[in-house]
Amino acid sequence: LPVLFKQELQNTEAEEGDRATLRCELTKPNAPVEWRRGDITLYPGLKYEMKQQGSTAELVIYDLELDDS
Repeated sequence: LPVLFKQELQNTEAEEGDRATLRCELTKPNAPVEWRRGDITLYPGLKYEMKQQGSTAELVIYDLELDDS
């Protein structure tokens, strides 16, 4: 069966320079998740942190800039 969203991403407000956490819930635990910004695939590093526990996937964006919106 295909993996679907049980809970989709919600809009998040944060100040420039702060961090934001985006979270979604999937129908299948530990399904592979690819985070993207438009056509660009995001990878873990100083700017982005990806976490996944069971069916919940999170993206943490550090040092927010206007371009991150």
